[in-house]
Amino acid sequence: MTTPPDAAARRAVPPVICYPNETLPKPPLDLYRAARAGAQKVDEVIAPPRDAAHFRVPAGHFFRISSIEGPQVGDLNLWNADDLSERFYSGKSRALHGTHLTTGMRMWSSFPSLRPMATITEDTLGWYGIDAFGGSVHDVIGTRCDPYTHNLLAGGQYHHCCHSNLTRALADATGMTLAQAEPHVHDVLNVFMCTGFTRDSGQYFMKASPVRPGDYLEFFSEINLLGALSACPGGDCASQHSSDLAACHPLLIEVFAPAEGALDGWQSPPPNGYDRRHGG
Repeated sequence: MTTPPDAAARRAVPPVICYPNETLPKPPLDLYRAARAGAQKVDEVIAPPRDAAHFRVPAGHFFRISSIEGPQVGDLNLWNADDLSERFYSGKSRALHGTHLTTGMRMWSSFPSLRPMATITEDTLGWYGIDAFGGSVHDVIGTRCDPYTHNLLAGGQYHHCCHSNLTRALADATGMTLAQAEPHVHDVLNVFMCTGFTRDSGQYFMKASPVRPGDYLEFFSEINLLGALSACPGGDCASQHSSDLAACHPLLIEVFAPAEGALDGWQSPPPNGYDRRHGG
């Protein structure tokens, strides 16, 4: 391989943000927080260690994911509760907001709807920022640990990867078979997970999550949601995932209903306005 004489100049070309997001609709966080202040808890679910749980959140409600016993990361899937073909689009959420999500950022849905599914309203790990290794929390980089990659790299059959956990949870929620449910499982928001990319090789890395009992990530549900959360078999992902050796802990999901009239003037976002003619 020969290095061209203008290599330094080529590398020095400044980057351009692919999707400037200044024109994205701004979530009305003040309205959401005022509504949350008077909200009452209407449901709670525990995602057991190395397993997943499903939950439902009506549009205009809030849901919170909390660490309750020890450092633990979770893999989150969201679907339109009325149409499973509309689901969380991690890649577009990453393109619009960056590799890690926090307060004021949104989980966007798949094409053709491409609309906000949930807005992050509170993040007790918002202080973490980006560390010296380039790591941060709540990523939309990783796809979810899965039994196929585990088999490819390590051999064997491991059934409590997050992909399998989410498949079982969706099947339980809908009455589908595992075979029917699996195609609906999708790339995740890695709640509480601390990740980044190495500067030398560009590899996806993980490190011990800074989450502690009492920490939480809270969302406003923009549409009717069906969710599934897997308490990852990697625990806090300090050293490995897809493991029966890591210390794992449950995660708590709580749903809150605002008081009548607290969201006056708010409307659930409609599907994307593109006319879908595609030049035809």
